[in-house]
Amino acid sequence: MEVPKVIIGDLVKALLDELDLNWESLGSTTFKRKDISAGIEPDDCFYIQNYKLMIGKDRIDLTVDPPPDLAIEIDVTSKTQISAYQALRVSEIWRYENKNLEISLLQGEQYVKSLTSATFPNFPIIELIPRFVEMARTTGMSSALKGFRQWVREQIQDSQGE
Repeated sequence: MEVPKVIIGDLVKALLDELDLNWESLGSTTFKRKDISAGIEPDDCFYIQNYKLMIGKDRIDLTVDPPPDLAIEIDVTSKTQISAYQALRVSEIWRYENKNLEISLLQGEQYVKSLTSATFPNFPIIELIPRFVEMARTTGMSSALKGFRQWVREQIQDSQGE
């Protein structure tokens, strides 16, 4: 089932859009660096801080192009090799497995598990993503996305109203 992969990518896009952030999604692009023998193929990935550099790119060369800012892995069948992400210097990884989301942030040379997302520090991503993935399973994707967008708008309004 692709439901978690599709809905998580859609939730990230919705959150980026609601926050009026520019982004480029490269989906499950394969990233390789032959010089360090490392390669990854995330289920989804986003360029946010470096989105301008990636517009219109047909090929990614990590010896010159930056790694994605956020990579998403749905670890249903295989454990992703975190060492490849470390070698490629991907700054944030979300791994969704067994209805749970784990966030890992690159700090120095190591990944550190985090309760908050560096990309979305003001949102409880660890609770939000699993909740709306489950909602997509029970009420449908479009309903879950609409509910998520509404929730995000309320949070933005509340924070501006303080």
